[in-house]
Amino acid sequence: MNVHIVNQGVQPILLYAVPLIVGCILLEWWFTRHDEHRKYDGRDFRASLGIGVGSLIINALLKAATVGISWYFYKLIPWRLPNTWWVWGLAYLSIDLCNYVAHYVAHTQRVWWATHVTHHSSEHLNLSTSFRNSWTQHLKIIFFIPVWLTGIHPAIVFACYQLDLLYQFWIHTEVIPKLPAWFEYVFVTPSHHRVHHGRNPQYIDTNFGTTFIIWDRLFGTFQEEIEEPVYGLTKPVESFNVIYLNFHEWADLWRDVRKSKTVREAVAVLFGPP
Repeated sequence: MNVHIVNQGVQPILLYAVPLIVGCILLEWWFTRHDEHRKYDGRDFRASLGIGVGSLIINALLKAATVGISWYFYKLIPWRLPNTWWVWGLAYLSIDLCNYVAHYVAHTQRVWWATHVTHHSSEHLNLSTSFRNSWTQHLKIIFFIPVWLTGIHPAIVFACYQLDLLYQFWIHTEVIPKLPAWFEYVFVTPSHHRVHHGRNPQYIDTNFGTTFIIWDRLFGTFQEEIEEPVYGLTKPVESFNVIYLNFHEWADLWRDVRKSKTVREAVAVLFGPP
């Protein structure tokens, strides 16, 4: 099997889900249209939509390269895991753990924060906020190399990655309250993710899980929703320009690196906290 066949096998699951996504957004808009606190803001929604469309275009342009990279690492190891239900489960768990690690690092090292800050730029939280995926997020592909080295076929890995990404859509909302305790203990819920998007002091840098909140519970980054979150960045970005929202942190990072007097200072700027 070659890269072309793998590329053909990577199904666009997210595109198949577009009707459901649009329907859910329309439903949320309807429920919140008279709520001054939660209703959609036109400029904010257009910014989220613009970022999302740009992200889809970049995904399409980089699909072949991403599949090629995954195939390269998959071919490095001599064993193969079968296409069975437990391998799909292992792939999903592995992807989710890698997402947790990538998400955590993106909040603790500035160069990776530049690939993620766009997602936190909105001062609202609704389903459209899930569209705010940075146009430079593909740099985080290195965090998923361990999954390709397990012997799981890349087509399975990509399918599970898309499913994990699709799961994250519904947790970006204020409409859904806390869910039953058993569900809240295992899975990431809107309540957990509201905390993650909050800039309240006790909420910053918590709840990095994407599907499973168990990683946060295991690694000490879990935070319960105990007060109403205030969304956005600690230093708000007063712009709805999608280019600025994607690249302002990169510009600031480059400026600070240029100011560095030594290589050590430059490294500290790149890999120090945001």
